[in-house]
Amino acid sequence: MIPAVVIAKKRDREALTREEIDFMVTGYARGEIPDYQMSALAMAIYIQGMDAREISDLTDIMIASGTCLKRVSDRPRVDKHSTGGLGDKTSLILAPLLACCDLDVPMISGRGLGITGGTLDKLEAIPGFRCNLTDEESESQLQEIGCFITGATDLLVPADKKLYALRDVTGTVPSIALITASIMSKKIAETLDALVLDVKCGSGAFLPTRDRAEALADSLISNGKRAGIATTALITDMNQPLGEMVGNACEVDESIQVLENSGPEDVRELTLELCARLLVATGKSNDTASARSTLLGHLSSGRAMERFERMVARQGGDMSAPRPIAKTVAWRAPKSGYLVSIDGQKLGQAIVVLGGGRAFAGQAIDFSVGLRMLARLGDSVTAGEELLHVYGDRQDHVTSAVELITQAIQIADEPNAAPLLWTEFVHRPR
Repeated sequence: MIPAVVIAKKRDREALTREEIDFMVTGYARGEIPDYQMSALAMAIYIQGMDAREISDLTDIMIASGTCLKRVSDRPRVDKHSTGGLGDKTSLILAPLLACCDLDVPMISGRGLGITGGTLDKLEAIPGFRCNLTDEESESQLQEIGCFITGATDLLVPADKKLYALRDVTGTVPSIALITASIMSKKIAETLDALVLDVKCGSGAFLPTRDRAEALADSLISNGKRAGIATTALITDMNQPLGEMVGNACEVDESIQVLENSGPEDVRELTLELCARLLVATGKSNDTASARSTLLGHLSSGRAMERFERMVARQGGDMSAPRPIAKTVAWRAPKSGYLVSIDGQKLGQAIVVLGGGRAFAGQAIDFSVGLRMLARLGDSVTAGEELLHVYGDRQDHVTSAVELITQAIQIADEPNAAPLLWTEFVHRPR
């Protein structure tokens, strides 16, 4: 079977068989199918889509290309996946917080590319932190501490690692079928009992429209439930950054604030909601209200922060070492009025220009740069008021970032309604 035949079949709306999908994906993972042929299949899937059975088959075949994580305790095993956005730092808080609740959290995370930040990049702003744990190290740490955050090994869903790199350079990343198989192959390979999905929607999100975000949530939940994983989703706002900080070292600092029972209310609220869903799904709490009470107890007692420190130390990180933040330049409101719009794409591009994000895979990251948002959508602002801080040491980079920020932020004479932080997605089985 060659991609030309595959594409023709899709035009006729004839579904791909499991054998055809296996031929292409397994062959590509083994190096038997060249990039240009797999690119044709990826483009066909992007244009024509896949039905639920095809997506399930694709997911299963990608899982079969590698190994799955072993169970190391009798504790329920849970995880969270976010589709990514500006200031999205909940993983750093969620993993140790849930580990305090007698849950195992084997978190396989990724790096940032484009405007979205990566959890591994944030953690590597902590000097010495290792994101390349072996399977044996991951298992031992999970058994003793209850959580780890690391990158995927070459043994865990290698087909996804290879296919994602190809999708990134062929413009096929936004395919809901390919996104679903990519996310769920890794989560199913973690041998989870429960999964909560943070599907972001808005100007700074991968999927800007509500319809697309809901379509992805539906596909992900269907796939998770098929695999026997209790899966739920929230549609969360990304029309403005989550929290005040966007960057790497500065986001670590903000995450620590929340772990110390303070920090921005939106980061704290969203993290608690995501955690609460997993406590209910695993039977650790009867409802989200009691779950929140348990979680707040771990934050206020210092147990969550202590668990984070243990995780960091176990992975080689030095919490006492300085995490430099670049010098600050203030961006001021050009006029009085109300903050009504933030172009998340341009704001994310400003981070990339500063050196805090990647324009291409493998690009080095400057952990010290970033942004701090001092105002939220709907706020009244005064001409000359500081609305944003830019962290950067290179003047040319700062100048370019300021130009993008000026284009990104809109102030109007009349206010508009501030967006909801999250809404629950109700999955309706088909």
